[in-house]
Amino acid sequence: MRSLTLAMGAAGLLLWPWAAPRYFVFLASLIVVNAIVAIGLNLLSGYTNQLSFGHAGFLAVGAYTAAIVATRAPGAPVVVALLAAALVTALVGLLLGVPCLRLEGLYLAMATLAFGFVVVEAILNLDGLTRGNDGLRVPAARLGPWALATDGARYYLVLVVGAAMVWAALNLVRTRTGRALLAIRESEVAAQASGIHVARYKTLAFVISALYTGVAGGLFAFVVGFLSPDAFDVFLSVDFIAMIILGGLGSVPGSMAGAAVLTVLNDSLAGFQNYRPLVFGAILIASMLFMPGGIASAARRLRAPLAGHPRVAPGSRPGPE
Repeated sequence: MRSLTLAMGAAGLLLWPWAAPRYFVFLASLIVVNAIVAIGLNLLSGYTNQLSFGHAGFLAVGAYTAAIVATRAPGAPVVVALLAAALVTALVGLLLGVPCLRLEGLYLAMATLAFGFVVVEAILNLDGLTRGNDGLRVPAARLGPWALATDGARYYLVLVVGAAMVWAALNLVRTRTGRALLAIRESEVAAQASGIHVARYKTLAFVISALYTGVAGGLFAFVVGFLSPDAFDVFLSVDFIAMIILGGLGSVPGSMAGAAVLTVLNDSLAGFQNYRPLVFGAILIASMLFMPGGIASAARRLRAPLAGHPRVAPGSRPGPE
């Protein structure tokens, strides 16, 4: 049954550009981009309890890196631009993650929030590279001799890269590194006592999270085709946090579900921007009160009786998922 469901879902994703209007193809691409960010953020916050309000900054670094590569080297394959975005953003994540090891809770949140503001200011001041407030037009991604100039072509690019990132995350959380991150999430003291180098793994989580967001930023640049610093404000970081809370901390599928729900909701509220914070706040409060483990936890509770397993307690944290 599960295999049939996965096959039908894969077929639906592959056929989406042929069945849906152009705008909904574009929206689906944004959902995948946001899902990659949410997975990366969840690997940091859901697995090591490091709360980051700076992922809009990481997204901006990845987006502008890919855009600059595509602009300065017009014939470069999209893979080169995405690799550059991933590596540069991972390096920035390392430079931010090491000093942030000494910070926890509110202090860490404030430090990452400040990082987001620093990135926006850097974009504004490095206008020779970024075009500042004028914005940067991004040329079409190239794959060999082909320019990915249609929404459908960009959708397939995003879908393939997104599938690879999901596969990598699902495998990562089942490795020794994933088990170490889970141990840190449960108790840093116990993890340290069992021989886990807590500082090293927390830094690694920051780097991996930044890398994921950098790849998403590169894809975002090619999907939207135009970059402006206004697109990477603090509210975008709050959106990403809302996605992983709604989807479920410590869950890769939950990150994807939360990203899908809030991206569609955000698009639906485009004409009611004044009410958007109110609606998002209400959803977060309702989620934490009535669905404390997020969509992933609710799905496990519904699935448990069907599989013959005892019910999962509301809000219980998952193992590797």
